[in-house]
Amino acid sequence: MNAREQACPFCEIAAGTGKARMVYEDAHTLAFFPLAPATRGHTLVVPRAHAADLWAMGETDAQHLFRTVMVVGRALRTVLGPDGMNVINSAGAAATQTVFHTHVHLVPRRPGDAMGPIWPAKGTGFRAGSPGEDASADALAARLCAAIGGSEQ
Repeated sequence: MNAREQACPFCEIAAGTGKARMVYEDAHTLAFFPLAPATRGHTLVVPRAHAADLWAMGETDAQHLFRTVMVVGRALRTVLGPDGMNVINSAGAAATQTVFHTHVHLVPRRPGDAMGPIWPAKGTGFRAGSPGEDASADALAARLCAAIGGSEQ
């Protein structure tokens, strides 16, 4: 383990030296309750291998991560029967990432829970639809398609 990973609380949990209320683990991933859950059942899913964020992960590691997200998310739905569930990954400080080891939050939701809305109120977010913005959005969509290499159906 390198110095950066030693300072990472999720690497410590993966190494068995950090404390966590574990709900699932396999060779590639861990799932445990955060220290300050947003709702009952709020669970973090993390890869064992350190990667600062989702974009720093290889495709195979990301597949393992999201397989575990599905396994744990289905279990949360079965056990708790929530009315909904947020699946949240924040990549970078501007996206509210505070622990720089890739992780996915599974947050079971019920009306009126403490989590509150995660999107801006209608009419207060980014405004699309003006003629100039439509042209800009069309140009952006074309650039993204070119960067992706087209779309596969």
